[in-house]
Amino acid sequence: MAETLAYGSLMEEGFDVRISGQDVERGTFSHRHAILRDELSEERINLLNTNKNNKGQMRIYNSLLSEYGVLGFDYGYAMANPNTLTIWEAQFGDFSNGAQIIFDQYISAAEDKWKIQNGIVVLLPHGYEGQGSEHSSARIERYLQLCAEDNMTVANCTTPGNFYHLLRRHMKRNFRKPLIVFTPKSLLRHAKAVSTIEELADGSFQEVIDDNINPKKVKKLVFCMGKFYYDLLAKREELEREDVALVRIEQLFPLHQENIQKVIDRYPNVERYVWAQEEPKNMGAWGHMLQRFENVKLEVASRKYYAVPAAGSKARFEKRHKAVINNVFDIES
Repeated sequence: MAETLAYGSLMEEGFDVRISGQDVERGTFSHRHAILRDELSEERINLLNTNKNNKGQMRIYNSLLSEYGVLGFDYGYAMANPNTLTIWEAQFGDFSNGAQIIFDQYISAAEDKWKIQNGIVVLLPHGYEGQGSEHSSARIERYLQLCAEDNMTVANCTTPGNFYHLLRRHMKRNFRKPLIVFTPKSLLRHAKAVSTIEELADGSFQEVIDDNINPKKVKKLVFCMGKFYYDLLAKREELEREDVALVRIEQLFPLHQENIQKVIDRYPNVERYVWAQEEPKNMGAWGHMLQRFENVKLEVASRKYYAVPAAGSKARFEKRHKAVINNVFDIES
């Protein structure tokens, strides 16, 4: 709903919206339903285009599983139409590897090489829910390795409101940068992944979201992102722990250390600082964070080194996932 409100409000303000990717009309997780079909005439109806207050138009197309060609076309489209919110969405984030040349040669490097700005948005569903190696990881580490000199924005939002403001901020800026968003799967229906109308109407994008527990009781400050935050939150509530704070890093790059430092300064009695991730140690954002947390000694809670993003076995996945969560709370698995 927040995504749809972002599109609709931008269209009222004169921006066009273009989305492509396999199954984007319905949404891979049955969450978008951008196109309705008349069951008798088979007419395609885009409800967002029926708003009489629109100054812009939405175009959305189910495209082939030819990521290299489709993302390349949309990169060019975004360059030619900077006032169009141009989005390519992978069916699962893992599938973006079929477009790796576009990321390496254009999205990450074009501004430095050719002084060309581009506002392409890439939505990559990411989250470990036991669906196997090809349906878990959007390979966050690959994008973060491409990040330098403010060449693009990389985000992983935990609330609908933050995703709403991220999309709107992207178009309301007076410059263009590529935007990589690791989007949720299970959080689309998570009871706690909600935002109020006021948070959408009056809020703004939060790069870091602090915890709301008593800072004086906290002994361990845990930084995390995305869906894994809710896994850790559920465990903390189960254990009734007040000594572990969970801080969400919503914007992975640019990573503004001054905002993080303000959070760190709120907790006077912290003994350990931890980056917690569901990905293996050689993947995810751990390497990126380790290089950028300069003022504290950062530990990691993650799966061990693996050659694949996730286990194919559901039982093995759950065992590994539980072990990481237990590690955060110093519980022996």
